[in-house]
Amino acid sequence: MAAKKKQIDKGRIYISASFNNTLVTVSDRGGDVVCWGSSGLLGFKGTRKATPFAATSAVEGIVKKARDEFGMKEAEVYIKGPGPGRDAALRAIRSAGVKISQIADVTPIPHDGPRPKKKRRV
Repeated sequence: MAAKKKQIDKGRIYISASFNNTLVTVSDRGGDVVCWGSSGLLGFKGTRKATPFAATSAVEGIVKKARDEFGMKEAEVYIKGPGPGRDAALRAIRSAGVKISQIADVTPIPHDGPRPKKKRRV
């Protein structure tokens, strides 16, 4: 007997866009992960993983899975990182048919940063 899949109408999509890869995680409102994926998981290797096309493919696949299998209609999007897949991921979510209720940039920013290098002596 197959277990009934959890139905979520509103969820959260976390996108981590680094310079090397784009990770996508879909969770319900409580924070329990429903499905996840990355551009590397789709078969992109090396520098092709870091392209906007790879990010779009990863996000579209995961969001369609969340929409079809779990019934997600609306999502809050949290984006982290400076990678090239940031904008492409948002466009992919919108084109996959999920309504975006909120977009938040949660990229960590240092308040003071590391200690500067010592002054150069000539």
